[in-house]
Amino acid sequence: MQPSDVIEAPRIPTAGSARDQDWIREYRAFVRLLPELLKTHRDKFVAIHNAGVVAIADTFKDAALQACKRVGYVPLHVGLVSDAAPQPVRIPSPRIKPALSA
Repeated sequence: MQPSDVIEAPRIPTAGSARDQDWIREYRAFVRLLPELLKTHRDKFVAIHNAGVVAIADTFKDAALQACKRVGYVPLHVGLVSDAAPQPVRIPSPRIKPALSA
């Protein structure tokens, strides 16, 4: 039997990286702009980059795609313009069948 190759684990940026800070800045801009956006774009998705709206669409996907076409693949925030609390998402746990005893 041959010994296994040992490969070093990849380095993953920790929280607080520059990209995280960019996203946090865009999210805060979304929250700050939300009262005005509610007057004009209620129930639409908006993409925020450099503290301004760069795309508006009916779906998250369309807003994100429009934003990427306009500003490139950069940190941005896409959010639903709504004053309602977000709906909870149910993520079921996988069912693992017990092993049959021999």
